Parts: sequence; C-alpha cells; structure tokens
Amino acid sequence: MGQHASARDSTAWTVPASETPGVHELVDTNGIRLHTVTAGPQDGDLVVLLHGFPEFWYAWKHQIPALADAGYRVVAPDLRGYNHSDKPDGVAAYHIDELVADVAGLVSAFDREQTHIVGHDWGGVIAWQTAIDRPDVVDQLAVLNAPHPSAYERELRRSVDQLLRSWYVLFFQLPVLPEASLGWNDFAMLERILTDGPTRPDAFTETDVRRYKRALGRPGARTAAVNYYRALVRRNAKLTVTEGGVGDRPVTASTLLVWGVQDDALSLALTQDLEEWVPDCRVERLPAASHWVQFDAPEQVSELLLSHLP
Repeated sequence: MGQHASARDSTAWTVPASETPGVHELVDTNGIRLHTVTAGPQDGDLVVLLHGFPEFWYAWKHQIPALADAGYRVVAPDLRGYNHSDKPDGVAAYHIDELVADVAGLVSAFDREQTHIVGHDWGGVIAWQTAIDRPDVVDQLAVLNAPHPSAYERELRRSVDQLLRSWYVLFFQLPVLPEASLGWNDFAMLERILTDGPTRPDAFTETDVRRYKRALGRPGARTAAVNYYRALVRRNAKLTVTEGGVGDRPVTASTLLVWGVQDDALSLALTQDLEEWVPDCRVERLPAASHWVQFDAPEQVSELLLSHLP
C-alpha cells in the first residue's frame, strides 16, 4: 500500500459516509498497515473490536455507534489480510504471534498502554491470545463465540461432536481449493453462510452481503483469510508434538463470554468449566442466537458489552 509515512493517517482515506459509522484511518503496526474505523471521543477509554472470518470491520456496525455514544474511543480494524489492510505473503505471516503483535502495536499507535478488547470468531481467538500473552495490554476482555484455546483443545480430544463440527479447519489446510471454493459462483458460499447461518431473518441485508463479497474479493484476501487456519493448525500441531498440547493458558483479565447457542461450528460445551483458565469469567448464553451473535441480537450484545466494560 505504499510507503508508510506515519503511524496514523486519516487524510489518505475517503469512503462514502453511508458506509461507515466513524472515521477511516490507516495505522502502522508491527511492520504492516491496517485499515481501521474509529469513533467516539478522543479521550474515551480505548475499545478495540476484532472481527472474525470471513468478515471485516463492518462486522461491528451495530456496536461501534453504541460504544461510541457511551463515551468509548472505538477502533475497529480490518485484520491483516482482510479488506483494505495489508496482506503479507506466506502462511507464517498469519501466525498467532503476529496477530497479537498487531493488536499491541495498534494500542500503541493510539497512544495508549491498555485497551478493552472485544473479539468475535477469529477476532475472539486473537483476543484470547492477546490476554494470555500480553496481559499488560488488556484491561477488560469480551469474547463472542470463540473458545478459549485450552477449552477448544479439551473438546477436540474428548468430543466427536466438536471434531465433526471442525471439518472446515481440515478443509482449509488444502492448497488452492479453499480459496477457489470461497470465490466460486460470485461468492455463493459466503452468501450462504451469511443468509443461512443467522437465526434472525435479514440479520445480514442484501447490502451487507454485497459489502462482504466486495471485501473478500479484494486481491489476496481469500488466501490471507484461509492462511489464518493454516498457520494455527501448524502451530498447534507443533505444540502437541513438542509439549503435548497448547498447555494451560490462563487469562487474568476480567472476561465476558457471549455465546449464541445455535452455533453450528462450536459446541456449547466450550462455554463450560472454564474456571481453570479464566477465573474471572461471566458467561452469557443467548439461546436464540447463532454464531453470528452480534447480528442476531445486536442490541443485547451491545448492552452486555456496556454492562461489562467500566
């Protein structure tokens, strides 16, 4: 995306006002440049919103204004590889350590030492790992439909149900085919995920689906998105061989776990018996919501976040 002249650059970005609830900025972090949307007062407590697969910053379209109106300084990045953010080559560029470093650098770029982190799906994976590896950076943590890594390992080891639900992770290890499948027939798979997955009718509007297709259709975006899964499986396989598993990875931050119960990919058992790893954890299970919990229950999710954040 050219020479990185400054840590943050809002003048280099123009987007139609109808597409955004905030200001678009390009932010340097960890050797790459992330596109972000920011909103809320400059002096508000920082909240970083991390989207999942196969999304982009727009996954938080309901929560950005709610948090900004409550006085928080909100930053919603396109994760590396997604939409307008840089897309470094190679699987190793999407190792979880790099993703955690992106978040830590983002906090520094906004002249803060700590942030509240909210993550959904892959963003939740990054949020958990940031709280584990960089507790100094995380004040309060909130995770939506993403399992703590040790809980996920536990269920894969003991539950055929969760193993079967995770079939797509193995599929994404194949070369080329996953990317081709995602783009086939005008992103038919993506459209099916967004229209059939949620429990609320029209959770994703036709306009939303078009924007998701456009974001995932940017050059390199599909390979980058799949590389997240490739990098994680290689890392966890190495840990299993060398250390017997991912190990006990505690989280010290006060944590809110919001879970749409109608999640096709993740078992409800992943929300149970977490005290060993997350001693200060409040779990809110939403029976009528799916994996796409912040679209199925946008107001409820926003209220839960506001009740958790100081």
